[in-house]
Amino acid sequence: QYEEFPALLEDQFGGSQRAAVVAAASGCSTGFATGNGQTGLSARYLSMYLHKEQHSRLGFYGYDLQDQCGASNVFSIRGDEGLPLELRGA
Repeated sequence: QYEEFPALLEDQFGGSQRAAVVAAASGCSTGFATGNGQTGLSARYLSMYLHKEQHSRLGFYGYDLQDQCGASNVFSIRGDEGLPLELRGA
């Protein structure tokens, strides 16, 4: 029923339910497959960007990309996981 009337899904649940479900599935499966949470987060953001490019929107009711997404390159060297003076953002 939701595939025939996509606005019904958005109206009942609000936001971009379809994009959120696909992005969560992408993030979880990638995170589980690699064993790395940062990779899962990157996959979630990439899925949101691809959904936006394919459908030209994330939801029917004004949800913008900056509200749903972060940077797709979320990897960085964190200062608390090594030498205290190491550089950040490599």
